Amino acid sequence: MSGFTYKKGAEARLNADVDILVDSIKIVLLDSADYTPDYDVDEFLSDIPGAARVAISSSLTGKSTTAGVFDADDVVLAAVTGDQSELVAIFQDTGVEATSRLLWLFDSAGTPGLPVTPNGTAITVTWSNGPNKIVNTDA
Repeated sequence: MSGFTYKKGAEARLNADVDILVDSIKIVLLDSADYTPDYDVDEFLSDIPGAARVAISSSLTGKSTTAGVFDADDVVLAAVTGDQSELVAIFQDTGVEATSRLLWLFDSAGTPGLPVTPNGTAITVTWSNGPNKIVNTDA
């Protein structure tokens, strides 16, 4: 996967404002035509325009961290409609967009299954089973 770290999200993890094993962590499918990421500035889900958000998952399950590697179960988004999606963002969901921290963003350059064009059916986001899983903080 070709992944990027939101700098404010990294800061929040280092300050223990995010606990990815305990907090509600979700993904959002995004249309890159409606969102240009700014990894240094974007901090919360509210920084992503509503028009760019195609689908939001339920909380990730099976989360684990081992030796700096974050993993979770694959995600199934049911009955997805909307624009083509080229990006997947991972965020801490607080229930309020203005406080739900952006953590990582993955693009279609290295993410299997992206881009995807929703057609009303389920979309599965399959995480890597390789050594880096979702995120390897040492990579």
